Amino acid sequence: MNIQTRLPILSGRLALRPFEPSDRPAYDAYHTRPEVYRFLYAPVPNEDARDEKFTAAMSPCLEKDGDTLRLAVIRLQDSSLLGEVLLKMANKAALQAEVGYIFNPTYAGAGYATEAVRAMLDFGFGPCGFHRIFARLDPLNKGSVGVVERLKLRREAHFLQNDRFNGTWGDEFVYALLKTEWEDLERRR
Repeated sequence: MNIQTRLPILSGRLALRPFEPSDRPAYDAYHTRPEVYRFLYAPVPNEDARDEKFTAAMSPCLEKDGDTLRLAVIRLQDSSLLGEVLLKMANKAALQAEVGYIFNPTYAGAGYATEAVRAMLDFGFGPCGFHRIFARLDPLNKGSVGVVERLKLRREAHFLQNDRFNGTWGDEFVYALLKTEWEDLERRR
């Protein structure tokens, strides 16, 4: 599928589009914050790692297992870059993808993450044709848990101490939705 012809994805207040070179300062503003990476089980990336990730984000692809469509979340009102949302091809044969998101904490509490993830779920179940989309979260990340629960994803798993970062064990929740469940939810909205 040529995803470029389907972009940007628009919602009420937001545009989801590929990253552009001019986005780099705003991208770095949240990719250098330890409180953001705390829930990603990774250290804050150095400049070389950010260069690599940012370059990849400017060329979205969603064709084979492991490909990740990473889109900038832009507030339409003032063109501010708020964060990013992604779909990762988890299993092309089984039509499964993982949804994820990273937002600058400066913009927390206004419903932007929920709106962006809703738009990405619409895109994933619609034009992309996925059968199942899931999210993996740290249970301590209450904001992130709130996003998927507001969108009515179903908690499928709670893995105990399945990840370790800086010597600390962490749990993981897995939430998911099937396309038929999403369509049913959308009909009731």
